[in-house]
Amino acid sequence: MHVFLLGTLDTKGCEIDFVRDLLHEYGVTTRVVDAGCLGSPAIAADITREQVFAAAGTSLADVKDRNDRGHAVTTAANGAANLIAAAYARGDVAGVLSMGGSAGTTIGTTTMRSLPLGLPKLMVSTLASGQTRPYVGGKDILMLNAVVDIAGINRISRLVLGEAARAMAGMITLQSKSPSAQNDKPLIAASMFGVTTPCVEHARKILEAAGYEVLVFHATGNGGEAMEGLIADGLIAGVLDITTTELADELVGGILSAGPTRLTAAGKRGIPQVISVGALDMVNFGPPNTVPEKFKDRKFYQHNPTVTLMRTTIEENRKLGEEIGRKAAAATGPTCIMIPLKGVSAIDQPGKAFDDPAARLALYDGIRATHENVELVELDNHINDNTFAESIAEKLLNLIRK
Repeated sequence: MHVFLLGTLDTKGCEIDFVRDLLHEYGVTTRVVDAGCLGSPAIAADITREQVFAAAGTSLADVKDRNDRGHAVTTAANGAANLIAAAYARGDVAGVLSMGGSAGTTIGTTTMRSLPLGLPKLMVSTLASGQTRPYVGGKDILMLNAVVDIAGINRISRLVLGEAARAMAGMITLQSKSPSAQNDKPLIAASMFGVTTPCVEHARKILEAAGYEVLVFHATGNGGEAMEGLIADGLIAGVLDITTTELADELVGGILSAGPTRLTAAGKRGIPQVISVGALDMVNFGPPNTVPEKFKDRKFYQHNPTVTLMRTTIEENRKLGEEIGRKAAAATGPTCIMIPLKGVSAIDQPGKAFDDPAARLALYDGIRATHENVELVELDNHINDNTFAESIAEKLLNLIRK
């Protein structure tokens, strides 16, 4: 097995060579992948740029003729991802290490996102100190800040690239000595927010007592994205999707969206799932001055100095209910929707900031109109009542045992 070193060898050749030599000193074998298309490679590649672009369904000559940087980066990313994913399937990938600016980070992390959790993935990037979610997504990618531009070996880049090589060597060495996972319990994925914590925590204890390991995902966009990814990878035995709040951010334009495919992976995989409506009373923004002007007349709640919550409207709730119903109806496996009639979050109940019976009714009517043959259970509870948590946990266990 090899560590795949991925970069554009016309501009990052000496840096790749530096890291390769260090890894060899630590006893790590490597394969160098050239994702460049301009100039000439500064060092020889084990997988050439011609092979990379061929794996993307085109040729190096065609990419050069098109003379479009964006197209070249996207094509190189896809080709490298295809080649390294195929190498992983053959059992030849111990880890992936890449380096670059915006283009190199796009190419490197696209490849890394095509690989499973647990495989070491390290990206040395000039973008690592900024917004990294577009690059990391729901995968365990280690982003190391390059500090200076990756443009030759100097006293700073030598330190950072040395850290990268040692980190990769360490991950591989320790991974090979990790205990066997053969006795791990079946996994259940659950979604949670601060305002649904009592429900999820109580349900988790019931599921764990039944012999399952519960992975709780914070519904902050990347949490939902990571959960969907693990489900799609076939690692999950059942899903307790209590907190579907990310759908509201996607619909309205909040900052914690998990994208339009949220609430679809379990249905496509045929995984038993129980779906609820946790925290659909809110859309998330940062500090008050970050809220778009078009929402100035809406109802807000200051969760903390950096989080501003906006109450979803009756119409938004109707649309959210319809979306949940449609996505549940499209599922190929055992599915049940369970709704708490007395409130969907800690601040959606009598006397609290987001109490709105009309909005809740619209949400539930939307589900009722679109769930088709999927079982719908309506309980006269608040979402954080122990009775509701017990009901949804037992329902999921029943679906899994069928």
